[in-house]
Amino acid sequence: MCMNENESEKQTVTIKDIARIAGVSHSTVSRSLNDSPLISEKTKKRIKKIAAELNFAFNASAQSLSTRRTGTIGIIYPELFDTFGNSLYLGLLVQGLRHGLEKASLDSIGSFPRNHYTAESNIRKLISRKKIDGLLVIHPEIPVDDWEYIRASGIPFVVLHFKPRSFDYSWMNYLFTDHVQGGYMATKALIDGGSRSILCLREDSDEIQFKERTEGYKLALEEADIAYNSDLVVGGDCSFDFGFHTVMDRKDQLTSIDGIFAEADLVALGAIEALRELQLDVPGDIRVIGYDDTELGRYFRPKLTTVHQPREEHARLACERLIEMLDARDMNPSMQKVLKPLMIYRESG
Repeated sequence: MCMNENESEKQTVTIKDIARIAGVSHSTVSRSLNDSPLISEKTKKRIKKIAAELNFAFNASAQSLSTRRTGTIGIIYPELFDTFGNSLYLGLLVQGLRHGLEKASLDSIGSFPRNHYTAESNIRKLISRKKIDGLLVIHPEIPVDDWEYIRASGIPFVVLHFKPRSFDYSWMNYLFTDHVQGGYMATKALIDGGSRSILCLREDSDEIQFKERTEGYKLALEEADIAYNSDLVVGGDCSFDFGFHTVMDRKDQLTSIDGIFAEADLVALGAIEALRELQLDVPGDIRVIGYDDTELGRYFRPKLTTVHQPREEHARLACERLIEMLDARDMNPSMQKVLKPLMIYRESG
């Protein structure tokens, strides 16, 4: 049976050919032909024009069948997501991820790493039962055997917010915040405002980010030639009560304290409430700076000066990278970023 020239061309032209002519990646071509909202209308129009001129026949249904896509992404978050203090920031981050996935017409399934009742690995279940196409991992302590399973499965994934504590992440795509810089910025802002005796309220846990925030606190003191005093670093949980009771328990020492760096906004707000009950002015008597830039800090009085984690950029970049891997099956760790935080100056600091 003979084929005419056009029929032959339809069979030989590939997405890579179109990408080469258009000067874009083949994942951009794939998204354009799928009408992805991540690609501008101008770019989609140009790529579709090239495809039409080459008589390229794109069968989206056939592609979906061949790749066995579910159109769903798993979001693995930590057990502390259930606690109010920690959920203030994590909830905003997960919300950003869901919006990013929805823009690409992808659904999401949220899950803890393990079933609380059966101890079954939810990660293995999601992957083995082919319920998801990829993973967004927001958890500091995924079990080593689950990491090995993820690696062996070849499923695309991005790690964000928490640095894995018990597994090498040098081969992963990841997004973290520079918390040493964040702790330094908060403490330096207090020092620049005149504070010299600064109480640091930190979360008493093994979580790396809080150790890094405290390290930043120490660096700022050292730079300002202020002696580090371990008695001024107090550990507790991420709660309003921790901030409140820590200040109340030290009410007799407050005449020598002129600044408070709380490593979470909720703790900072508790500290401010205690200072108000003790009839101390914030920031007149004691300046207070929080961390995370959660919604609550905007509504309390005085409005909370805080460190903003770039959660919007985390969510956008994580979704974009994961979608790139889904389109191209490119598992290389080409995105390993540590993003800089920002100071948000309001009234308390």
